[in-house]
Amino acid sequence: MNYNFDWSVVTGNIPELLNGLLTTLEIAVIVIVLSMILAAPVAIARMSSVAPVRWIAQIYIEIFRCTPLLVQLFWIFYALPTLTGITLPGFASAVIALTLNLTAFMAEAYRSGFQAVPKEQIEAAQMLRLTPFERTIHIIIPQALRQQLPVILSLNISLFKDTALVSTIAVADLMFVSNSIVATSYRSLEMFTVAALVYFVIAFPVSLVTSKIERNMIEGNERGGGSGPSLLSRMLPGNRTKAAVTTA
Repeated sequence: MNYNFDWSVVTGNIPELLNGLLTTLEIAVIVIVLSMILAAPVAIARMSSVAPVRWIAQIYIEIFRCTPLLVQLFWIFYALPTLTGITLPGFASAVIALTLNLTAFMAEAYRSGFQAVPKEQIEAAQMLRLTPFERTIHIIIPQALRQQLPVILSLNISLFKDTALVSTIAVADLMFVSNSIVATSYRSLEMFTVAALVYFVIAFPVSLVTSKIERNMIEGNERGGGSGPSLLSRMLPGNRTKAAVTTA
């Protein structure tokens, strides 16, 4: 291969690349925060005993899980203004599309976690006269999040990588800046290699943390971790004596 590398195209455009990376991180953080909040009510609606509510939640989830993210981005940026007459800037369109997409996947992860909460925990909360809202906030969601943490982190990693797609609607993220520099310098090998390395350096540590958490959870289950009485069960009057005898 007779190719002369010229890394000056990278060093000479570091400020522009950093600005693009900042935009990428901004979008990722905003979308992740919004999705983790919105996914909870969507997951609850998905499990609702009221059929129309359950159907609406399921239709929303399946639409965004079964269509390409790029199509969703284009639809919100190009098609939605035609339908509503409201033109959204690229950044807002990117945040909306990515949030709707990630929320659909996150809601299914939450639902799986909610359904995995032991029934005894729910019954104990009812005996303590906790309201449905209090049970959800203090009992169900914390346990579901802890159990589904590896899945949630994996979804967030995927979202971070998917932010590269927002360059297609002229959002000046890392990929858009890299592509613009390539268009003027014709140094695609150097620029896209650096862009890939930046994504990798950010995503790989989170991937390692996710794998570590997953291994710890598997090892904890194999050792029978968490088999003792929970804090909630020990709060019940009839279980205090048993817990004291077990400790003794």
